[in-house]
Amino acid sequence: MSVTAQRAPQHVPAELQAAFVISGFTSVVAQVVLLRELFVAFYGNELSIGLTLALWLLWTAAGSALLGRLLSRVPAKRLFALLQIAVAIALFISIFLAQSSREWWHVIPGEALGPLPMMVTALVALSVFCPVSGWLFAAGARAFAEASQRTVAVSGSSMYLLETAGSAIGGVLASFFFIRFLDSLQIASVLAVTNLVAASWLLLPGKAARRSAAVMLVVCGVGAVGIVPRAQFHLLQKSWPGFHVVAATNSPYGSLAVVETEGNRSLLQNGLVLFTVPDMPSAEEAVHFPLLEHPAPRSVLLIGGGLNGSIAEILRHPSVERVDYVELDPAVLMLTRRFFVEEWAGIAADKRVHTHLVDGRLFVKTTGRHFDVIIVNLPEPQTAQLNRFYTQEFFAEAADKLGPGGILAFHLQGAEEYISPDLGEFLGCIRMTLGRAFPEVVAIPGENVHFLASRRGGVLTTASETLLRRLRERGIRTIYIREYYLPFRMAPDRVADLNEQLARGGNVGVNRDFTPTAYYFDVALWSAQFSRGYRDAFLLAARVPFRSTLIACALLIGLCTAVLGIGHTPSALRKAGAGLATAATGLTVIGAEILLLLGFQAVYGYVFDELAVIVAGFMTGMASGSWLGLRWSGKTGGRTARAELLRLAVTQVVIAVSPLILVGALAAFDTVRSPWLMPIIAHLGFPLMAIALGFAGGYQFPIAMQVFAGANGSGPGSPGALYALDLLGAATAAIAVSVYVLPVFGFLRGAMLMALPSVGAIVLISAGLRSLSAFRRDQRRPAR
Repeated sequence: MSVTAQRAPQHVPAELQAAFVISGFTSVVAQVVLLRELFVAFYGNELSIGLTLALWLLWTAAGSALLGRLLSRVPAKRLFALLQIAVAIALFISIFLAQSSREWWHVIPGEALGPLPMMVTALVALSVFCPVSGWLFAAGARAFAEASQRTVAVSGSSMYLLETAGSAIGGVLASFFFIRFLDSLQIASVLAVTNLVAASWLLLPGKAARRSAAVMLVVCGVGAVGIVPRAQFHLLQKSWPGFHVVAATNSPYGSLAVVETEGNRSLLQNGLVLFTVPDMPSAEEAVHFPLLEHPAPRSVLLIGGGLNGSIAEILRHPSVERVDYVELDPAVLMLTRRFFVEEWAGIAADKRVHTHLVDGRLFVKTTGRHFDVIIVNLPEPQTAQLNRFYTQEFFAEAADKLGPGGILAFHLQGAEEYISPDLGEFLGCIRMTLGRAFPEVVAIPGENVHFLASRRGGVLTTASETLLRRLRERGIRTIYIREYYLPFRMAPDRVADLNEQLARGGNVGVNRDFTPTAYYFDVALWSAQFSRGYRDAFLLAARVPFRSTLIACALLIGLCTAVLGIGHTPSALRKAGAGLATAATGLTVIGAEILLLLGFQAVYGYVFDELAVIVAGFMTGMASGSWLGLRWSGKTGGRTARAELLRLAVTQVVIAVSPLILVGALAAFDTVRSPWLMPIIAHLGFPLMAIALGFAGGYQFPIAMQVFAGANGSGPGSPGALYALDLLGAATAAIAVSVYVLPVFGFLRGAMLMALPSVGAIVLISAGLRSLSAFRRDQRRPAR
């Protein structure tokens, strides 16, 4: 059979091909929706992202490999259409399970879920949609084979190509349209109508019946999109018992809600309180400690947390001439204007306040202004996104934007009396990291530890009398930061005791962009709330030396390679090599994608539109790689089998080194400070790297499928089984890379670990090549 004959068949009905595209489209958009819903249910804990993505991939793999074998006697086209109907229903059920999950555990509003409840919640919520989605792939590959009468290899690869193309479209629409303008149930309604229309075109005879069904479904879908927000609001109200939900909306950065109780009104993002009004203690502490440390602050930069009264407190200092306030999410300001009218009016009326809707880190890196005081008023670095504001690189960038005698300030969780060893290690890590960029650092003890750093020595003081004198001279009347409070907070013995505890904890390493140590230790602190066993497991894993981890992983991969390669027939050996290569590619490519996203955040700041472009670029690369791999695969005969193995080996080498090349590129990008070159790299360089990563993974799958299915592409290899191996590798990377490898070992060492599975696959493929050569020699040897 020629190469031309092996291309994606043209006679497959257009409605069937469109249904394949819709399945990929639905899968990606549903993934975005459910990830966001579980992220909110878990109060934005970053551990939930890796956990949810891993369980998503595992459930989908189970559906593809196990359920894909069921109902084999049902015509594949009909089965595929019925599964599209099931997918439409399953997404609503999964959303409901995610949104009502906090009621299962009877937790009060604001109470976090522990690791085990998080895992059970994600496991149950995803168990409805994901297996059906995986089954849909296996049924689609079989439907393609029946319609085209082509081989297993070509059918599975063609389905993979069409599904990936749909995923690319879904990634773009989800990022730029769905999550900006629709809530979760509205998005599910749109997906349901799309899948039901596709199913009706596959099941109903005659164009008239199909068109009538499509029109009816679209009309019902439009009505549902208008009705379901009431159901969404009702579910949200149930998740906050004892509170009145005033308003709720989605933004590209999270789920926002305004709730009130007992005269207080709060704005929440992903279930966490951004600010509460009134909340004078927090506002006064965040502002007056750093501003009183400066003799005459004129320009102030406030990153986050300014709408609870902090900006108003800054403006009370008579020397202040300008306040730059950075807020990432425009929806936060929109809700503030509507539901915190008094607070917003005071800010909007003062011409000294300049609001910037941009990522705080990106603003610091690109602004041409210098400041007397920079206040970082953000939550703890419990996520990689927040950790970027507590690294050596950020502290150095902030120092460059401070004037002579300028001050950087932020606060973290502390304790009034005793600081546990875990908390001491975390705070000590931040203190040591801060000291790398500033010659003078002061820590003020208390329920919140306030860190203050200056560009030159002799600026900061721990004498409460000095701050009280400046408070009186400026004529500021405060409620909490006053004469009976400051001497207690800044008592010399308390300050000395805190410094001693931080010094003992400062041996865990420096927190950096590409080695986010503090993020990992903060996760350990979070886990200690629920069980000391969780905490011990986190810290024990973090203290395993990299060399030991590298050796253990190499031995494990070597053992798997030996088990798969010893004593097998040449055909079984080639099939095992293709399977291991596919799993290794899923692990390496997804791990590299996570590395790319976190690297983009670290280098250029969190710009949502650009991250959406990166994800879309990755899926586009996969689609184009799948198309080219499918086009170049398909010859028969022994020589072609050898050529396919060689191509698979070369592709695997490229995939193995891609994370290392990526780390080198990130390190180079991090040194760029040119205002004209930075946008080019951000808007062009990162998407191109995403396309290259996706292309390598997409190109490999059709080749692996050809090898897996046999020389003629029609062997017993199942497309669903190989797809499941791809997902299993990706699931391993999703949780291991994001939760453990990158935070503990950093980007470079993490890239080395990502490359190891591909090394094992290359060894196994090489063994398959040798066995094939030996088999051909035996065939040529004349019989005696």
